[in-house]
Amino acid sequence: MTPTIVLPVVIAGLYAAGVYLLLDRSLTRVLLGFLLLGNATNVLVLSASGPAGEAPLVGHAGSGEMSDPLPQALILTAIVITFGVSAFLLAVIHRSWRLVRQEVVHTDEEDRRVAARTPRHADAMDPDDIDPVDLAPGDRAAVVGRPTDVEERLAQRYPDTASDDVGLPPTRGRTT
Repeated sequence: MTPTIVLPVVIAGLYAAGVYLLLDRSLTRVLLGFLLLGNATNVLVLSASGPAGEAPLVGHAGSGEMSDPLPQALILTAIVITFGVSAFLLAVIHRSWRLVRQEVVHTDEEDRRVAARTPRHADAMDPDDIDPVDLAPGDRAAVVGRPTDVEERLAQRYPDTASDDVGLPPTRGRTT
């Protein structure tokens, strides 16, 4: 048996088409891309398993004439896993269609807002050190504002201890 270039080209084509479809925002195309990747992997494992032989039954053929059953078992397992993940993706597509009447994933506005932030050093992320003027309007409410009643009571009870210290003394069961 002489090796041909056809099978590796088919495998490469299936992988390329699968990856291309996975990168789309349409969930149906993502499902098709996943199916293509699963089939490409199955064909790759089957082609790498060696030449076909006799059925792997003891006593039917010699040990050198039998085909290896491990790649067949791996492919069968991969088919079952691909079926399960495909069923899950179909359920996600159906749910998306029922909720918003489309199956295309759009860019989330919160993701855009987070991506537009300027990078900060980790030391500058302490809420006590952040200047409220530098924050976006949506972030100001979390840092700037009236402290809660618990924070006010802790500040009155322990004036020497910062409110974000881990070693803050317990507050239950103690009277001052």
